[in-house]
Amino acid sequence: MRNIFKQKPEEPVYAAQSIESGWKSIASTVAVLIAAPVLAIFITIFVFQSYEVFGQSMETTLQNGDRLIVEKLSKNWSSVRGKDYAPQRYQVVVFDKPSAVRNSGDVDHLIKRVIGLPGERVVVRDGNYTVYNQEYPEGFDPDEGQDYSRDILSTSGEVDITVRENEIFVSGDNRSNSLDSRNFGAIKTSSVTGIAILRFVPVGSFRSL
Repeated sequence: MRNIFKQKPEEPVYAAQSIESGWKSIASTVAVLIAAPVLAIFITIFVFQSYEVFGQSMETTLQNGDRLIVEKLSKNWSSVRGKDYAPQRYQVVVFDKPSAVRNSGDVDHLIKRVIGLPGERVVVRDGNYTVYNQEYPEGFDPDEGQDYSRDILSTSGEVDITVRENEIFVSGDNRSNSLDSRNFGAIKTSSVTGIAILRFVPVGSFRSL
């Protein structure tokens, strides 16, 4: 006999699917809300960070109130690999304020330009820097031909210092109004937070450093 009975079709599961999709959407949103600040914190600590310039020590390169992007990855990557870190000459670095001048001013970091590298002798005399190293045993003027030095009339002070291993000699571009290695000596490379690579505020003065 022919079977005249037909199997009853399954009931739609739209409601269950809708609830499941809703939970997935909520979970995705929560994941994004958690991941975004974690990623931002990671980038700020290890990769890039914004800093504001206080004071006139880097004029005319940088002005009071300028906002900068400071690159921190190079320093942190060297630390991860167990390698010594040393910025290059002429780079503008942000570093922890030395203990010798910790009570001067209300900032925790300073920003200066790298003038002397490990193993070099740095001399300030007659209004000029002279750097002595193996390549230039007779010495050379590190400011000569550099864009930042066009407004430097004289470098004040009397200094004769040999930069030790894992140290750098730093100086402000505003030589008559800068607290730097002429005052507190060479700084440890371990105290360097990062390299200033970009000025983004004021917008009209946007430039790489």
